Amino acid sequence: MTRLADLAELVRAPAALSVPGDVLSGAAAAGALDRRTPALAGASVLLYWAGMAANDWADRRLDAVERPERPIPSGRVRPSVAFGVASGLTAAGLAVATAAGGRRAAAVALPLAATIWGYDLRAKNTAAGPAVMAACRGLDVLLGASGGRVVRALPAALTVAAHTWTVTALSRREVTGADRRLPGLTLAGTALIAFTTPARPTVLRGAPSSTGCVKRGPFLRLGELVPAVLAAGYAVRYGRAQARVLADPSPARVRAAVGAGITGLPALQGSLTARAGARLLGLAVAGAAPLGRRLARLISPT
Repeated sequence: MTRLADLAELVRAPAALSVPGDVLSGAAAAGALDRRTPALAGASVLLYWAGMAANDWADRRLDAVERPERPIPSGRVRPSVAFGVASGLTAAGLAVATAAGGRRAAAVALPLAATIWGYDLRAKNTAAGPAVMAACRGLDVLLGASGGRVVRALPAALTVAAHTWTVTALSRREVTGADRRLPGLTLAGTALIAFTTPARPTVLRGAPSSTGCVKRGPFLRLGELVPAVLAAGYAVRYGRAQARVLADPSPARVRAAVGAGITGLPALQGSLTARAGARLLGLAVAGAAPLGRRLARLISPT
């Protein structure tokens, strides 16, 4: 009988802490934060877990050689069970998204699910792999935005997608190690992502000045500072891990950088959420990062 702990390892359960922030940042940017948002975040987690299970099912023969400790090659989870889990979680994720957000959410969730399966079954080991995975995360952000003005969430979706490209590109070298050109490229990408996620100017209500403009007080300055600080924290932690790969591009260092990219994503999502004006929610999203790092010690996110 399959143990719950083995299924949790199959779907990389702790890594799901990096998922709700996609939906929340998209909803905040699109002005769609409402009672539907938690359900859409739940649907996103279900689809993420489905993708993890489908990934291991698709890679079961390769993992028997490269990662025999994983649930399927080690015999702890049967391939048929993994495929059933992936299929069931996909169906559940689509059902929850449709029930919560109606046709508009379904119109994003369906291509998201198709892209996830397409990555696992076809694209992962091709040159298109990082771009397809980046598309998955970008669509996940747009799932959160589906109840509002989706176009406003496109910058957030592109930002999360760009980050995902860096993590996926590194993950392809977790077993063999990387040459120094790859971490140099992904590190430059991370710096650019953090630099281009500045606070968006926000107008607060207040007494007009002599010029007729609203005075900018300390609360406005604080509001602009929060997303910048979160973006800087993201860049420092993830960037430092990539810098270690530059110094020593061994498989262990690459895996550590991939883990830092996964567990550090909530800080970036929090910055995007705060930039859209939901500063307290952005801080809460970023708070998932340290929890994810602790849980990653129990179950690897990669």
